[in-house]
Amino acid sequence: MSLLTNAPEAAAARETPARRRRRVDRLPYLLLLPALVIIGVLLLWPLGQVVVMSFYRLNSVRQLRGDREWPWVGLGNYADILSDPFFLTVLRNTVLFAAANVLLTMVLGTLVGLLLNRLGRKMATFVASCVMLAWATPALTGTIVWKWIFDDTSGLVTWLFNALPDGLSNSLFGRSDWTGYGWFNSPLLFFAILTLVVVWHSFPFIAVSVLAGLKSVPSELHEAARVDGAGPWRVFWRITFPLLRPVFGILIVLSTIWDFKVFTQQFVLAGGTQDRPTFMLSIYSYAEAFSPPPKYGLGSAIAVILTLILLVVTGFYVRMVLRQEDES
Repeated sequence: MSLLTNAPEAAAARETPARRRRRVDRLPYLLLLPALVIIGVLLLWPLGQVVVMSFYRLNSVRQLRGDREWPWVGLGNYADILSDPFFLTVLRNTVLFAAANVLLTMVLGTLVGLLLNRLGRKMATFVASCVMLAWATPALTGTIVWKWIFDDTSGLVTWLFNALPDGLSNSLFGRSDWTGYGWFNSPLLFFAILTLVVVWHSFPFIAVSVLAGLKSVPSELHEAARVDGAGPWRVFWRITFPLLRPVFGILIVLSTIWDFKVFTQQFVLAGGTQDRPTFMLSIYSYAEAFSPPPKYGLGSAIAVILTLILLVVTGFYVRMVLRQEDES
């Protein structure tokens, strides 16, 4: 009876530290397994389907339902896209738009984060709550509000320009009556308004993230720099920015991904997919896939190209982080 009772204890005593460590090391993977399954079902499976569709010529819903065969075209969809001069226009629009938005979002978000760090607790909480309203507002709701602001008949911007004295309005803009002016007709003006909408919706996240990073910077470093006579600009570039470089790197990558994928704001402001000169990759993929006649394979190929571009951007950032860790 004593031998049976002491058997588990003897087995535990014979277990080597290496085996015990391996058993413990499996725990994190078991905890991550539910999240990995959800990601696989909701993200990787649809992405794999898009990749598969990009190698076929799919022009009808009946093909997607399996009622008709899928003609194999291999890399034909990619060849058609890359050889189309319009694709270069779309790619240029996307890159320039993303670069401008990332720059403006980072600058504005960083300035607001620095401001929040200087305010008192109550005022900082109030300002941060007001700022986060823009981030909490759904993209569709916020874009509809901005579209009303620039409405050509009853919009706030139209009303403000009509309120200007006729002489001043004529001398500055060459017109005094702004009713009926198409704010979204010019591609340059359209991208300016779209940039305003996207930056307004994005900068609160940058501000709060920068504020969280600033809270981790020891105040003694800033105080020592001020004692040495360093101004705010020099303190930021010599102390704050180097310490928060990983935070800024992550925010830049996230902003780049978000701005490359802008769709809702452009679709609502443009009123659909008719304004082709202002196309970017996301809406270009949608238009090719769902505008009659539908070209699901071609739209899937554009989506894959966009995904590859974002993977390159993310890979570049990961490589940069790993290089900095090796140097440190």
